[in-house]
Amino acid sequence: MTLAARIDHTLLRPDCTEAEIIQLCEEAAAHGFATVCVPPCYVALAAEKLAESGVGICTVIGFPLGYSASSVKFKEAEVALYNGATELDMVINISALKSGKTEAIQAEILNLADLCHVHQALLKVIIETALLTEAEIALACQLCVAGEADFVKTSTGFASRGASVADMALMRRVLPETVRIKAAGGIRTRAAAEVLVAAGADRIGSSYSVTMITTTDETTAA
Repeated sequence: MTLAARIDHTLLRPDCTEAEIIQLCEEAAAHGFATVCVPPCYVALAAEKLAESGVGICTVIGFPLGYSASSVKFKEAEVALYNGATELDMVINISALKSGKTEAIQAEILNLADLCHVHQALLKVIIETALLTEAEIALACQLCVAGEADFVKTSTGFASRGASVADMALMRRVLPETVRIKAAGGIRTRAAAEVLVAAGADRIGSSYSVTMITTTDETTAA
């Protein structure tokens, strides 16, 4: 698989414009990225622009803090899927995780996974590794497996750091092969992406996708 085919071409800045989303879609179609990852308000637009292109439509749920009520996340997901999303990146309730409310977290993931799968869509669960201990990362991964998530994703890009090789190694050890990993946050170069893929990442989320696949720059991500 090419690097481009592993990339979720991402634009989630709060000040992004419609014109930038259209450009994102055009770039994704031109380079063969796996998906575009756009704010929920632009899902329908992206789906229209990328119809029959082979590029998936990804959006975020409960983003970026994760502690929305489960019913709110479910409604967000329903609307996104109705508007054409094919992949949902949902932020786990980190507060609940740290409070030991594992049954509630597992139920939330399972409900959203069931909804996605009815619509032939994928669920990625963002666990925000920067805010978790190694034991909490392992527990979050286990809850994602029990909740039938398709991917576990490292980061929102809004925390103190994004994906690390150590995160990848730990997550890959805990997760079965059937559950894939998305690395995101601070991945700006081809070299950084390739290191994470080698460590276990199946998908890369980045706003620097075009530069990443059109350069041989060997510098590491900031």
